Amino acid sequence: MAIENNVLMLSIPVRTLKLDPLAAWAIALLVGWGGLWYSYTDSIVMLVAWLPHLAQGLKMNVVISVLAMGIGTALGVLVGGLELSHSRLTQLIARWYVQVFRNAPMLVLIFFTTYVFPFEIHLGSHYIPFPDWVKATVGLALPASAHIAEIFRGAVQSIPTPQWEASSSLAFSRWQTLRWIILPQCLKRALPPWMNLYAMISMSTTLASLVGVTELLESAKNASNTVNRTDFTILVYLAVLSFFFLYCYPITRLTRRLENRFAIH
Repeated sequence: MAIENNVLMLSIPVRTLKLDPLAAWAIALLVGWGGLWYSYTDSIVMLVAWLPHLAQGLKMNVVISVLAMGIGTALGVLVGGLELSHSRLTQLIARWYVQVFRNAPMLVLIFFTTYVFPFEIHLGSHYIPFPDWVKATVGLALPASAHIAEIFRGAVQSIPTPQWEASSSLAFSRWQTLRWIILPQCLKRALPPWMNLYAMISMSTTLASLVGVTELLESAKNASNTVNRTDFTILVYLAVLSFFFLYCYPITRLTRRLENRFAIH
């Protein structure tokens, strides 16, 4: 009977627990912070005192990412529209723009914009400073615009051709067709990859610290050098990881929801 019971127990199917990888990261961070609380209590107290400084650095990351995506979106839609032009020369120029900035390393572009733009602009007798964070914003906006151009072009070309033909038969101009029929459908298709790109640009804003911008990573470095303790350094960089996770995780979750909602069957 014992052997039969063991066989019956082994034959019972085991239900595996499915856990979202992003949720697993959240749980790992919570467990990690809980474990560190008992080992580095005094360092955590010092970290709490540095949190306003770190939050000020994160604010710069958010400003750079929002402005970079704003500039990149406006420029990317323009370049994407040029890729759809009937002029082959215009198409060629737009495609070369996309290929150059889409395949260029972001760090190289940030260094390029840092040194190619002047430190201040002379307007008559006035001197307008050109801060490094603005240059870093432009350096991130260029690759963002190239990616957005491809997102926009792909969204427009994914619309079935009969819709263009039907609108033409109803005496709609090309611009009216694009404005009232095509673009509303493109928005649904382009929004998820646009948000995914924004999360990527947000994480790439840490590269601005290499050109002297005081953002979150640079703030963490300053805090680490000031305290000069290994345990505090571990905690402060774990705090940087947590800040970015808490900022980008909701964006990623919303992107997945939109992908499921606007899925094309």
